[in-house]
Amino acid sequence: MNDVIGGSPRRADGAAKISGVFEYSSDLVGDGMVWAATLRSPHAHARILAIDTEPARKLPGVRDVITHEDIPGRRLYGQMMVDQPVLAGDVVRYHGEPVAVVAADDPETARLAAELIRVDYEVLTPVTDPVAAAEPDSPEVHPGGNVLARKVIRRGSAQSGEFPEAAVVVRGEYTVGMQDHVFLGTESGLAIPDGEGGVRLQVATQWPHVDQEQIAASLALDSDQVVVSMAGVGGAFGGREDLSVHIPACLIALRLGRPVKMVYSRTESFFGHVHRHPAVLRYEHGADADGRLVYVKAEIFLDGGAYASSSPAIAGNAATHAVGPYAVPHVHAEAVAVYTNNPPCGAMRGFGTVQPCFGFESQMDRLAEAVGIDPVEIRLRNALSEGGSLPTGQVLDSAAPVAELLTRLRALPVPERTSQDPAIVRGVGYASCLKNAMFSEGFDDHSTANVRLRVVGGAPVATVTSAAAEVGQGVLGVKRQIVRTELGVGDVEVVGADTRFPSAGPASASRQTYMVGGAVRAACLEVREEVFTLARARLGEARAEQGDPAEHWDPAEHWDPAEHWDLAEDSVVDAAGEPLIGLAELLGENVIDRTSRFHHRTTEPLDPVNGQGDSAVTFGFAAHRAVVDVDVELGLVRVVELAIAQDVGRAVNPLALRGQLSGGTVQGVGLALMEELQVADGQVLNPSLSGYLIPTMADVPSVNVDLLELADPHAPYGVRGIGELPAISSTAAVAAAVRAATGRPVSRVPIRPEDLVDLS
Repeated sequence: MNDVIGGSPRRADGAAKISGVFEYSSDLVGDGMVWAATLRSPHAHARILAIDTEPARKLPGVRDVITHEDIPGRRLYGQMMVDQPVLAGDVVRYHGEPVAVVAADDPETARLAAELIRVDYEVLTPVTDPVAAAEPDSPEVHPGGNVLARKVIRRGSAQSGEFPEAAVVVRGEYTVGMQDHVFLGTESGLAIPDGEGGVRLQVATQWPHVDQEQIAASLALDSDQVVVSMAGVGGAFGGREDLSVHIPACLIALRLGRPVKMVYSRTESFFGHVHRHPAVLRYEHGADADGRLVYVKAEIFLDGGAYASSSPAIAGNAATHAVGPYAVPHVHAEAVAVYTNNPPCGAMRGFGTVQPCFGFESQMDRLAEAVGIDPVEIRLRNALSEGGSLPTGQVLDSAAPVAELLTRLRALPVPERTSQDPAIVRGVGYASCLKNAMFSEGFDDHSTANVRLRVVGGAPVATVTSAAAEVGQGVLGVKRQIVRTELGVGDVEVVGADTRFPSAGPASASRQTYMVGGAVRAACLEVREEVFTLARARLGEARAEQGDPAEHWDPAEHWDPAEHWDLAEDSVVDAAGEPLIGLAELLGENVIDRTSRFHHRTTEPLDPVNGQGDSAVTFGFAAHRAVVDVDVELGLVRVVELAIAQDVGRAVNPLALRGQLSGGTVQGVGLALMEELQVADGQVLNPSLSGYLIPTMADVPSVNVDLLELADPHAPYGVRGIGELPAISSTAAVAAAVRAATGRPVSRVPIRPEDLVDLS
């Protein structure tokens, strides 16, 4: 069968999405629905002196206007640090911060009314330089200082502050711009009062239960009075981990007793969600004469913007991944996330590992040049392998095929040049990476799933329920494949996510197939065992009726369930695959219903002083090769070919997996060459898709995907988290290729034409 583990079934929602009939969150409607729109700050930093909502209230069609004073409960929210106002009250800290929300009979009236609200501001000088913001004497964005997170890793002699001598030393400073998720479905949701004081929100999100907790706190409700349901999602990539329309829509719905719909415009979407942290990275690599690393010093500044979001965890990832997939005996890495008056930054694909990857891979190219060896060879000499130690001291206890991935890429033929223009130069670049999957540092991550097996219309039907968020990554299909693999049932229903069912955790950290898959598999195994118990009894009765005494039913015989039975084609089958009894006949009126909670293996917090500890569950590994042509007269780069080699542990759905790897690789190309939310003095200059450029089909080269399947012995089915890795090292590989083509240092991404040509 194609729809079990290892097969490549098509997406169940694929046809609907292609034909345009799929219902996204922005397509939802409710009886008597009103529309809500947001008034946002035009300033990056200002004190609010007064808010006059009367002009908006007088506009015909307006039903409600809310400001911070109308929030009945907690006025701040946040996943890790509760520091962000639902609506700004006394001060605004970034351009585009929400100040008020208007509800009206139609969206045009709501937007017009929002513009009529008068806000008196005292404009303040914004803090915009993340390095300067980290200084103790910097003006404070929040009381208490601008350093919101600092993570330090000290390994080997770095703990004493004395580093060994190195024959070769290379230093560099690198900059990464602010990248946006640019999911095609903007923020939207429909809030519906339940008539009993509670509210249901249908919204595109990545973790319904964490949304529920934050909404309830601000509405002064019990959590069970707020139901968050998954609506159709048009992409996420981390940008839906933070709240957007959630609290205002629910609050107005409760105030009016009517459904409220909010849909952000594209421009508003650029203001309404977090972005990838811009970064400044300072590196020093010391190596012996053969290029083997002796030590690495890394100093990483992450611009967290106005509010914390996920910055603390992102700083932790930046520090722990600061040297990449290389063996380094002595490491001093420090990552600092700071508040500024720039747009808030948070989770985005790669979660704090994309920025250091650009830094350490640029350093490896410099080191190769200094030593006088090939860029691949320098990486091979330092590649981590199974049994190797990370800067945290954690030992890799499963496959770490860094060398094999690079070797595979190097063996690929390079496309022939088609241009004879001497201004066009060719470059080939390599980069590799590792990435932790699941939550780290002692977090008790878990996922819950229910599997129900019954007979409907004379045929067995399995229903799987979990609150796992489907954000386009395909977890609905994964659940269906697991149920069909374990129970052999053709008809599998998958119930969508809802907070009335226990949490499955978020669609982030490359964890859904591992964690949700683990919970579904565990529930299936319990159902499977119950099916075998029923079968054993039924077949035993049949034997008894045939005169075979019960003492002959030895479990060691060929019909023992544990050893010789399986479920396939809606039946219990023997070792030869021959049906023993159909599930419909066996179950009859019986319903088997099992709920299971899955935990990954435990991790531990890092030592606060030296950053040592077994903090991660598992790691994935990937490598990229980029081939580029650069026009050195115009400063333009064309990516000719990209290749990715990645260890996926076990390919649950190879077709979908190749799609994920190709898409993530292209997202990395975007950061390398064009994607940047430009901010000057705290003002966002390009909040539109005419100003913020993303790769289109014209920019996407052929992507060669090479899957390596080295099973993780600790994971369900041996899977490894795969979603983030393709977006990590692709940026660095493109930069390396441009570096190889031009001989220029390429110390900033996105690479700009002026970085490649002399403008004087």
